[in-house]
Amino acid sequence: AGAALSVLLLAGSALADVRLVMVEQVGCAYCAMWNAEIAPAYPNTAEGRFAPLLRADLRQGPPEGVSYNRKVLFTPTFILIEDGVELARLEGYPGEDFFWPLLSQMLEQHTEFDPAAVMVTPANTLEGG
Repeated sequence: AGAALSVLLLAGSALADVRLVMVEQVGCAYCAMWNAEIAPAYPNTAEGRFAPLLRADLRQGPPEGVSYNRKVLFTPTFILIEDGVELARLEGYPGEDFFWPLLSQMLEQHTEFDPAAVMVTPANTLEGG
């Protein structure tokens, strides 16, 4: 049991450096749609547990310790980061039916995302920035 706990703790610490930054702004209708359709469930999904949400305001620039590869022009923009460095981004909100597959694809292509392994770790909700 101790070995299993060690593996779980190591998996948790390995996951801690991947985040999904949501760049938004006041008055953004698509941000509001995402907040209504996705935000309530996000922290409880495999994707949300693997890449906890970190919100950022478009006009305030990236959160402390985060760097973007290029300027953010649209809201919402979802930026996948690891150790504060951008790995990939999704510009705009394509609706609930397309968001989840696009996010999963982004995670699988740019990280060690494994939905089955992630669901055994506790949820970690981060908001703000």
